Amino acid sequence: MRIVVCVKEVLDPDAVNNYILAGNLNIGADGKTLEVAAIPQLINGFDEQAMEAALRIRDAGVDCTITAVSIGPDQKSLLKHCAALGANEVVSIDADLSTLDSQVTANILAAYIKSSDGADLVLCGRQASDDDQGVVPALIGEKLAMPIVPLARAIEVDGASLTVTRATPDGDEVVEGATPAVVTISNELGDPRFPTAKNKMAARKKKPVKIAVADLGLSAEELAPRVVLSKQYVPEVQGNCEFIEGSPAEAAKILIEKLRADSVI
Repeated sequence: MRIVVCVKEVLDPDAVNNYILAGNLNIGADGKTLEVAAIPQLINGFDEQAMEAALRIRDAGVDCTITAVSIGPDQKSLLKHCAALGANEVVSIDADLSTLDSQVTANILAAYIKSSDGADLVLCGRQASDDDQGVVPALIGEKLAMPIVPLARAIEVDGASLTVTRATPDGDEVVEGATPAVVTISNELGDPRFPTAKNKMAARKKKPVKIAVADLGLSAEELAPRVVLSKQYVPEVQGNCEFIEGSPAEAAKILIEKLRADSVI
C-alpha cells in the first residue's frame, strides 16, 4: 500500500496571534503580504496529524510506504521533520506559493500523485491554519476520481478495505469503503508523536525528491488561479469588559438580567 500525505508549512499560529494582540503584525507595501521575518514557520498542525494517522496504520501491521509531499520553493525543514517522524520518502514540488489558489494546489498535488504511480490512500489535514479553507483535499479527490472521507478521528486498513471513524457535531460516525480514497484528518485523532533524536539525525541525510511544476504536464489553464488575493489587512482587536459589583448573589442576579436583556438566555 502506498500512502501519500500532503503537508504544508504555515506560520506559527500562536506567534501570529501574539503579534496581532501586541499590534506588531504588519502588511507589506503591496497590501497583500505579511511582514513575517520574525515569525517561525512549522508544519500545519492538522497535516502533522495526517502524518500521525499514516504512522498508526503502519504501526498496526499494514505493509505500506509513506510519502510526504509539499509545495513550495524551500521545504527542507518541513520535509526533514516528516522524514524524522517516519516518512519513507519526502517530495518537494517547487512552485511560487503566491500564484497558487486551492484549485491550482490541488491540480499540482493530483498531477504528482498520478505521475508517481498513484496512491492507495491520500491523507490530508482537515484544513490549513493559515487560511482555514479545507478545500484542497476535496479537489484532490475530484481530480483523482477518488471518494473522500472528511474529519477522520481514526482509520483502520484491512487489505483494500477502509474503516474510518468520523468526528461529527452529532457524535462519531463510522463509514466503510474501499481504497483508493482521500481522507482528511481532524484534531480528534489525538496528539501526534515527536521524532526521536536518532531519527532527527538520520533525517538530516535524507534528501527530498525535487520536482518542478513544469514536469507535471499541467496546462496553462490548470495552473491559472481562479481566486486571486487582492488585499489583506489586520483587523483591529477590541476588548470590551464590564465588571459587575456586589455580593456573589447580587452579581449573579444582575448578570442574569443583562443576559436576558441581550436575548442570550
